[in-house]
Amino acid sequence: MKLYYSPGACSLASHIVAAEGGLALELEKVDLKTHTTETGEDFTAINPKGYVPALRLEDGALLTENAALLPYVGDKAGLMPKDGMARYRALEWIGFISGELHKNFAPLFGGGDEDAKAKAKEKITARLKLVEDKLTGDYLMGDGFSAPDAYLYVILRWAEKMKIDLSASPRLVQFKARMDKRGGVQKALSEEGLA
Repeated sequence: MKLYYSPGACSLASHIVAAEGGLALELEKVDLKTHTTETGEDFTAINPKGYVPALRLEDGALLTENAALLPYVGDKAGLMPKDGMARYRALEWIGFISGELHKNFAPLFGGGDEDAKAKAKEKITARLKLVEDKLTGDYLMGDGFSAPDAYLYVILRWAEKMKIDLSASPRLVQFKARMDKRGGVQKALSEEGLA
């Protein structure tokens, strides 16, 4: 499998899941400003959406969107619940992180005006408070790491970068510290030049 990624972007979540599960990934960095891969290819010819993550599968097919990649890679890595309500809960977390947290960073990354940035930070803080309240174990699904944890970790890295105050969310702070120490997290960060 080949993961098209941009260092620290949301593609980091799939990279972490693969690293945690011991899956071999071929990595190809994408410059999201020029839409060019590190080998000089036009990324929009690979993924017309123009953003990461994109995963080239063993059969040559391309899979995009975290809502699809995280369960796919998680299944291959043994880091997604296989069935029943636990699987639906994991998918629910991925959907919430994508729709309610990830999307709200757009004004912060996309150069929104100060009012838009302030509103985005308020929304993100409120949504993270919901996660804080539900985080009763070490990880989103309880005591064991699963694919949604990697996505939440990326969001918390972004929150830190954007100076979003998490002091009122001690469980999230502890979660991020726990994730920072995981071998797969450290491997993915290193491979993306972030460690």
